[in-house]
Parts: sequence; C-alpha cells; structure tokens
Amino acid sequence: MRCRFSDGRLFELSLLEPLMVGDLVMAEVLQGARDEAHAARIERNLRQHVVQRMVSQDIAVKAARNFRTMRGRGFTVRKTIDLLIGTFCIERGHRLLHETCWA
Repeated sequence: MRCRFSDGRLFELSLLEPLMVGDLVMAEVLQGARDEAHAARIERNLRQHVVQRMVSQDIAVKAARNFRTMRGRGFTVRKTIDLLIGTFCIERGHRLLHETCWA
C-alpha cells in the first residue's frame, strides 16, 4: 500500500480556513523526514499554522476509554498515537486531515 499526502490540498485548505497542527502530528510528520535539512523545512512549514498540545490527562483517560470501547466492538487500534490524535479531534470538534492511501 502506498500513502501520500497532497501538499497542494493542504495549501488549498489553508486559504479557506486556519489550520491547526497538533504537536503529536508534528512529531509523526517530522519522523518521516529524509534528513535534518528536510526536517527543518517541514518544521518551518508546519509552524506557519497554529501548533497545539494534544494530550492532557482528560484526553489520555478518554483515549483509553475509546480503546476499550473499540476493542469491545471488535476493532483493533494498532498505534496509541492514532488513538490519542483521534480522541483529541473528537473531543475538541476538529476535523482530521489525513493522508490518502491506495493499494
């Protein structure tokens, strides 16, 4: 499976409304940088938007509850960070912009 996020789509959306970048999302994106120079460019671009702390005690507890609920319904969440990001967006009423994947 190949995944790619469209930079053009991000730019288009930023013209329509302010975008927020969560600190956890920033960490995930920066981990994928090829080298330090690439990471610096990515960070500079991400910091053009509001960067917000995503995890609090409240979000942590609600994420754990969401994990148990999903597990009880037969769904497996493989990455805790995805659960934290999703819970943050649900609780704060944010839409989640994500990458497009195809086989």
